[in-house]
Amino acid sequence: MTTLSQRIARLWRHRWSENAVAHAFPAQVLQHLEQQVAHSERLHTGQIRLCVEGGLPYSYIWRDASARERAIGLFGKLRTWDTEHNNGVLIYLLLADHAIEIIADRALARAVPEATWQALVQDMRQSFQHGVFAQGMETALVRVTELLATHFPRDAHTAVEPDAGLPNAPVVQGRFAKD
Repeated sequence: MTTLSQRIARLWRHRWSENAVAHAFPAQVLQHLEQQVAHSERLHTGQIRLCVEGGLPYSYIWRDASARERAIGLFGKLRTWDTEHNNGVLIYLLLADHAIEIIADRALARAVPEATWQALVQDMRQSFQHGVFAQGMETALVRVTELLATHFPRDAHTAVEPDAGLPNAPVVQGRFAKD
């Protein structure tokens, strides 16, 4: 059971970390990632969403929720599950807890072993520990693109429609996020 002092310490850490998002992912990096997602989705029928959050909302901290719980909630809220072939992917970063979560929709989760996702998370973690957030996220996007293109390739019958599907822009959560 989490004590009151532990909750307050976590709350402080999460509020303090909200400023870290702009440092780790400046506007030009977010724009580049958006372009990379758009390019990726020309190669497969899946949808990729990126979400970066400095700290959890107060309600999550108070009930001692995990980054995974938040990622699953955002998977639904961002409609990542709402793909024709059940092949959406959410890559979620929670900077305050140094947490990385990858949530794959049902069809993709069945096609890709859990060990593959865990290896990808570990590679991202190593990049982030060295302070190269953009490179870590770009590498993850390349690998997720390869997985989606292997299992859900786009063919002549699945033409790319501009602005089809989910938005390509990374979602930056938190009170200091610029909309």
